[in-house]
Amino acid sequence: MARIHLEALRHSYRAHPRADVAADWALQDVDLEWTDGGAYALLGPSGCGKSTLLNLISGLLTPTRGRVRFDGRDVTALEPGQRNIAQVFQFPVVYDTMSVYDNLAFPLRNRGIAEAQVDARVREIAAMLDLAEMLDQRAAGLTADGKQKISLGRGLVRSDVAAILFDEPLTVIDPHLKWRLRSKLKELHQRVGVTMIYVTHDQTEALTFAEQVVVMLEGQVVQAGTPVELFERPRHTFVGHFIGSPGMNLLPCEIDAAGVPRIGGQAVPVAVADASAARGKSVQIGVRPEFTHFAREGEDGLPVRVERVADVGRFRIVDARHADQVVKVLVGEGTPLPQGEARLAFDRTHTQVYADGWIVE
Repeated sequence: MARIHLEALRHSYRAHPRADVAADWALQDVDLEWTDGGAYALLGPSGCGKSTLLNLISGLLTPTRGRVRFDGRDVTALEPGQRNIAQVFQFPVVYDTMSVYDNLAFPLRNRGIAEAQVDARVREIAAMLDLAEMLDQRAAGLTADGKQKISLGRGLVRSDVAAILFDEPLTVIDPHLKWRLRSKLKELHQRVGVTMIYVTHDQTEALTFAEQVVVMLEGQVVQAGTPVELFERPRHTFVGHFIGSPGMNLLPCEIDAAGVPRIGGQAVPVAVADASAARGKSVQIGVRPEFTHFAREGEDGLPVRVERVADVGRFRIVDARHADQVVKVLVGEGTPLPQGEARLAFDRTHTQVYADGWIVE
């Protein structure tokens, strides 16, 4: 296991990247530190730099600038085999002609481990992954999820690895089986306690697996935090939009002379005491549908018109229009809904001001 420290990492696939041209860089100024034995996720859309970052950690790429440290040791120039890590890729990597047992045993035998220890470890990992009944089968006959379990097992079978890296490992798995493997990964981390870093574009995978999620956009880290922190206090509008279903409501506003945000001239209570720093920038108020409600009698609120109601089980998603903006509201099952004209109120502590995309504090 290892504590992983990324220091001022930058990477470009160009031979001569220009320092001040963002488009020349696949990864820009990443500084992160992950504790020994933690579960982490890199989350973002395709092309945001998350796989590049994972490959810099594994040694498949060498950063253009910056340092990678494991437990304080500089491993930036080391080959993958010298970093003592395991990596699981999008597509299962198995030896089809070998049995499941021999696939799992391969990393241990390759290191000259005594056969008795190999057997004990293989059977232990096979039991964890529900592969114990398949050990004598050839890998070629397994389904995609069975083969991916072998890939996971080969990463877990070594007890000495510094970290296990997962690059979108559930991509080829049938949707109805994904939740089982997600649960299995979480369980495995709790049992083996090795540092795990998981790359995905799927927020459900990231938020259910990781203790800390790193959200990336255009080669930059826009926020790193716990799932609760990302949900309740997004530091960037992209995080608010990307995480949550539906995503955060973002409403253009103006900041008055007293630093108070106003929508259509109406003051909106927000978490920050004074938003004066946002004046002169592109300003939005951000509030999640979960922290929005229809104003009660005597309560002030933003005038809206109810346009659409979607019943999604335990709650309903209501589209309420204010001028040319649609605000989404989550309303619990059984809660009365207004018809036509209404007013919306926001939970002040969860209503943020964003200037040029970044939270105002």
